[in-house]
Amino acid sequence: MADLARSGGFDIYATFQQFLRDDQISPPLAAILSLAEAIVQSNAGTMFELVQALNDGAEELKRRSTNPISLNAGCELFIAFVTLFPHESDNFAELKKELEQQGRKYATEAISFRDKIAELALGFIKDDSVILTHSHSRVVLKALLHAHKTKRISVYVTESRPRGLGLRTYETLTAAGIPCTVVLDSAVAYVMDQVDFVLVGSEAVVESGGLINYVGSSQMAIIARAANKPFYALAESYKFHRLFPLSQYDLPTHNPNILSFTTPTMWSAGHDDASPSDAPAVPLAGSANAGTSSSRTERAMTQEQIAKNPGVDYTRPELISLVFSDVGILTPEGVSQYLVGMFAG
Repeated sequence: MADLARSGGFDIYATFQQFLRDDQISPPLAAILSLAEAIVQSNAGTMFELVQALNDGAEELKRRSTNPISLNAGCELFIAFVTLFPHESDNFAELKKELEQQGRKYATEAISFRDKIAELALGFIKDDSVILTHSHSRVVLKALLHAHKTKRISVYVTESRPRGLGLRTYETLTAAGIPCTVVLDSAVAYVMDQVDFVLVGSEAVVESGGLINYVGSSQMAIIARAANKPFYALAESYKFHRLFPLSQYDLPTHNPNILSFTTPTMWSAGHDDASPSDAPAVPLAGSANAGTSSSRTERAMTQEQIAKNPGVDYTRPELISLVFSDVGILTPEGVSQYLVGMFAG
């Protein structure tokens, strides 16, 4: 792994983080750009050595990332491209340069995939549509802002605790003049009857046609199905991932600490009627006396409690109505067929 990951002062994970500073670059594209840079830095002299070095670099990215799912999709795509790339040239240095340039070219062109998806989604967004979305997604924002140019829409967005990413979506939409309301994560069922359909982004779309996205997406899909409301997923094709989870516990992000039970301490066992003193009290935003010592307060989760919760979840394919991608509008079954063809060359 030293050949690629950190040799000669080159740190592939630091390079990956640097690419992510561009808000238009998502983790899969940052991974592709990092591997393209790694080709230049590698001292591999044969295709076998280069592919091995790229695999080592991908493993380094996964090892150092808390959520490697989407970046791994980018790594798999680029390594498959390198493996299948015709290499008739006798000059391996020239071939490496060509591969690096192709990787950068793809990443640059892939940013426009969101525009294609937004145009495809536009046909399903009617005038006066009320849309429910979840958390924060670049491609969903692109679709909503594009629809706003020609149609009247209103949007409910979940707050998306614990990171509160839905508030970021709310700020962007309201700044653009789109009527928007933030919904408690626990109020999705309450608001579902008011919406025409659900529109979410993705961390990855997997071989089954299922969706991996910010935690809360799965329960939103279940509620949408119960209310007979369409559940649409937007996903760039570089997020199509050769992964086949059967449940939440098959995700690469799952570990034994998630949702594990904490053994009660002797103190808490003997003080059942006492309030926990270690949970920070936060003034309620709507309280008239917010900021005073007598104001009503809500309890916030500790960092330890947050760490025991999942960051993403898996939505089963039968709960997804359609997947909008730059390669077309697909059923979950269509995603499976596309993935087979994409990696078969």
